[in-house]
Amino acid sequence: YTRGTVTAFSPFDARADAEALRKAMKGMGTDEDTILKIVTSRNNAQRQEIASAFKTLFGRDLVDDLKSELTGKFETLMVSLMRPAYIFDAHALKHAIKGAGTNEKVLTEILASRTPAEVRHIKQVYLQEYEANLEDKITGETSGHFQRLLVVLLQANRDPDGRVDEALVEQDAQVLFRAGELKWGTDEETFITILGTRSISHLRKVFDKYMTISGFQIEETIDRETSGDLERLLLAVVKCVRSVPAYFAETLYHSMKGAGTDDDTLIRVMVSRSEIDLLDIRQEFRKNFAKSLHQMIQKDTSGDYRKALLLLCGGDDE
Repeated sequence: YTRGTVTAFSPFDARADAEALRKAMKGMGTDEDTILKIVTSRNNAQRQEIASAFKTLFGRDLVDDLKSELTGKFETLMVSLMRPAYIFDAHALKHAIKGAGTNEKVLTEILASRTPAEVRHIKQVYLQEYEANLEDKITGETSGHFQRLLVVLLQANRDPDGRVDEALVEQDAQVLFRAGELKWGTDEETFITILGTRSISHLRKVFDKYMTISGFQIEETIDRETSGDLERLLLAVVKCVRSVPAYFAETLYHSMKGAGTDDDTLIRVMVSRSEIDLLDIRQEFRKNFAKSLHQMIQKDTSGDYRKALLLLCGGDDE
């Protein structure tokens, strides 16, 4: 069951696609249109089969050819779509923590939104692919309460959803209230433990109860009581507990609103959610931002890059 905009293409012929792509890149000039249509309308598993057929038929690496024929954001988008799905998150994290400066935004987005099973998978792939321990890498590049919450999320030990204990809901809400609004200086550890380990269904009830007790949404308290990377990570966790598609709709909106576009985020989210929940993200986008995702991409991007993103987006939600 998927709420993605990209599904398996049928009838699928990997060799025919490989031949069409080779033809699109052979000789003078590149036929970008053929490339973007094939790459955006096949799912990731099919793209891997095309890459394999391409190598078999021509002895060439499809991704290398795409890199040498395409440029700019369009190239980044096509190459991202060609990356095997299982390695996508691990690769994004690897690049977020390598070299000078850490990209906290990527760490936040991925670790706040992925399920415990997905996080366990990311750690495993990271170890296999990069022969390094993801947790060690992240702790080496981060610090303070931000680091601690990342480590809690990396444990992937959130309580499974089950019957919600109303007494514990009340208790957690009271504890959070005392740790935030009632305390001079915030007890961040309490927020980290509760938000990082309780089940999703439990936390949704805690947020409702918190509102009743304090008169504030938990987001407002986090906003007032914390700052910087920790604040952004706590807010991301809360938003993902409430609704992962709504979190990504907001992430996409902010990647495009105002001057300039955060293309890295736009590409990462469109690619990583295209086979999971992009239909739900589109719905939330329409509901919360008085315009469709399609309209915003249309307005904010151009050229083949825009064409490809709009195909990934699928329809327009009038």
